[in-house]
Formats: sequence, structure tokens, C-alpha cells
Amino acid sequence: MGKTLIELKGLTKSYSGNRVVDTLNLTIRENEFVTLLGPSGCGKTTTLRMIGGFEEPDSGEILFEGRNLNPVPPYRRNINTVFQRYALFPHLNVFENIAFGLRIKKMGRTEIGERVGKMLKLVDLEGFEKRNVDSLSGGQQQRVAIARALVNQPKVLLLDKPLGALDLKLRKEMQIELLDMQRSVGITFIYVTHDQEEALTMSDTVVVMNKGIIQQVGTPVDIYNEPVNRFVADFIGESNIVEATMPEDRVVVIDGVAFPCVDFGFAPGEAVDVVIRPEDIRITVDPGEGQLQGTVTSVVFKGVHYEMLIETDRREYLVQRTVMFPVGSRVGMKVQAGDIQVMKLQPSDIKNMKLEKSDMRNVQLYASDVRAVNRGDA
Repeated sequence: MGKTLIELKGLTKSYSGNRVVDTLNLTIRENEFVTLLGPSGCGKTTTLRMIGGFEEPDSGEILFEGRNLNPVPPYRRNINTVFQRYALFPHLNVFENIAFGLRIKKMGRTEIGERVGKMLKLVDLEGFEKRNVDSLSGGQQQRVAIARALVNQPKVLLLDKPLGALDLKLRKEMQIELLDMQRSVGITFIYVTHDQEEALTMSDTVVVMNKGIIQQVGTPVDIYNEPVNRFVADFIGESNIVEATMPEDRVVVIDGVAFPCVDFGFAPGEAVDVVIRPEDIRITVDPGEGQLQGTVTSVVFKGVHYEMLIETDRREYLVQRTVMFPVGSRVGMKVQAGDIQVMKLQPSDIKNMKLEKSDMRNVQLYASDVRAVNRGDA
């Protein structure tokens, strides 16, 4: 990854007394594809607009290559933006839409032609120069908007939900095309979306936001496999999120059963949240072979797998497997130690959680077996 390009330091923004971005700190590097991800109203678009200069922060700094951008107007920032609605000029053809910024700069005709031609090739619209933009499909219009932004050779391209107006198939195709474009031009992309799949598909770095606060920053793999709290785990992909207790290192008690895990550093008896992804739960035909037992209450075919709900005496678990177990089947469930992600509770989630007597008995019964598994003896 390249050197630091943008630093957001203590960035804060409020509207009518409602704080939508709260003391945000973030470092963005050269040639990085960064996605701001979160639900509607989490502050991601406001953050993007502040970077672009369309909103002024109430406090904090936006540094670009070490220079404070706060007083710099949008047109003087080496940053261009692609908006959700593209904002193309309907009275101009494709060529003139892309060339608009270059003509404002009074660039020569030859250089304009060369730059626009290069962009048309990049976005696969060669031969469309004289077409009216209103005659283009949604995907083609989006390519024109991206070409118009990139032709100015910015160091950063901001993209505010640019695929939101496209149908599912085209959106998936454009995800790959956008990633290819970013790698081809070698500049920093900062992308805003509430679509988890988009974020995981395209990004080098994902910034998960909620209520104006960054919840987690990491690679797509880290965000998916190692969520730091309940919000991130619930927002990214399908999850089983369960209240549990850590009686000791590498042992977690879930629904009264002690499971081996790889997590450590928790206080004895500490209340925690546990994330188990649906694809990580294995089903046993013999219920007795499972760590947990339950009954299949729902089966839905999803194409590449079956999605099943399995009800235990404590809760329902979502399970995804390629083999289907019919509704009413009594089955067991097993989870490997590395597939259990233990998370510390956030201050707002702290509950008065104590082990029940039955849970304590289970801990005593299973603890020696769990320790043997962790040592590799079993």
C-alpha cells in the first residue's frame, strides 16, 4: 500500500443539533480502494461530502498530503466526485460530457481529444462519442460519469452510491469493472455504499460506520471473519450472534455447553457476544454427536446451498449447507474452535449475565475435554 494521502482528524458534523459524524479519525493511502459502509443515516455520505468540499466540518481537519483542505473550495481540490444520479448534461453528447472539465480549463483541442479518447477506451465506450446521453443505458451513463471525473486526472475519486440505480445483474458486473478501472488508473477510490456485498467485493479497506462513529476498519476478510462487535457482525453477512460466557481462556459457554475456541485475554466468567457464521455450523445426523441438538423448522433452497433454521431449547440457529435436512429432522450441530468469534461487549450492551447452575455443571463436565482439545490430546 502507498503512502498516506488523506487524514481525517477529529472530523465532526451536526445538522439541527443532531451529530451525524462524531469525532471521526481515518487514514487513507495512495492507490487504495476504501469503502465507507453502513446503514442509511450513519454519516458515510456526509463524510464523503466533507472530503470533497461540499460540506464544511464543524470541527476537525481534512489533510491532503499533509495540507489542510478545510479552507480549500471543491474546484481547487485534486478530488473528483461521481454522484448517485450521475449529473450528466442532457444537452451535450458523450464526448462533450467527458470533455466538459477540460474545456473549462481551456485545454487545447488536440489534448482534449487524446484524453477523452483514452477515457472512452477505459470505460469501453469507444464509438459512442456522438451519442446523446439520454439514449444510453444506466450502466453506460455511469461509465460516462466516471470517465468525466477521471479525465481531469484527480488523485482521488469519490463515489457516492454510484451503482444504486442499476439492476442486480448490471450492478454485479459494474462492481468488477469499477475495480478494474481503479487498478488501471492507479488512483485512490473512496466509495460509499450500504451494500455489504459491494464493499466486500471491491475494497482494499472497509470502514464500517454507525451513528456517525467508525465501528471497525479492516480488510474485507478481517471485517467478515473478525468483527469487533455485535453491530459489525450483524451488518456484515448472515450471522448467529449469541450471548455467552468465557469461564477461562479458549473456552466459551454457549447455551450451557462449553466449546473450545481460540480467543483469550478475557476475565474469568466475563459476559461476551459470540458470532458463528451459518456456513460454519456442521450438521450431524445423529443428534448425540453434536455439541448442540435441535429440530429443523425451515428449509429454503438458495441455489448454491440450503438455508435451514434449527431450533434448540434455547434459540434458533441459521445454518447453510449443501445437503438438505427436511423440516422436522432432529439433528446435532458442531462448530470448530476457529469458527467461533468471541467479541467483548460494548458499554451499551453490558448485561447482568451470570452462569446458571446448569451451565456451571456443564462447564465442569466439559472443561477437561475442552482443555484436551486445545492441547491437541483429543
